Amino acid sequence: MFDIGFWELVLISVIGLVVLGPERLPVAIRTVRGWISGVKDFSNNVKTELTEELRIHELHNDLKKAEQQGMENLTADMSNSVQSLKEAAAMVTRPYEKTAKPEQIDETTPEKAALKDEKSTE
Repeated sequence: MFDIGFWELVLISVIGLVVLGPERLPVAIRTVRGWISGVKDFSNNVKTELTEELRIHELHNDLKKAEQQGMENLTADMSNSVQSLKEAAAMVTRPYEKTAKPEQIDETTPEKAALKDEKSTE
């Protein structure tokens, strides 16, 4: 990455030892290592987000082309894109399919529960 050889690293280590001293050098190394790992994590996150955005853009373009063709005679890529979009839409709506029955909703409201308690005490 920086094209630093062994002797350059030894020279940097000796200068760091002389400037910082043996007590502060390990702390400085850990700090620099933390910065480097933070930069690596950030770059990996940006790379992942860019890849996902490019995939979404490609899916969007394939969906536009499929709509223009009337969803007929699609290529394999376009049909895969449409299928993955359908699966994603189904996955989003699945949590809302599990709704309570109307009787359960009425009993759980405070007003209905109070009325039910009054009737049971009579």
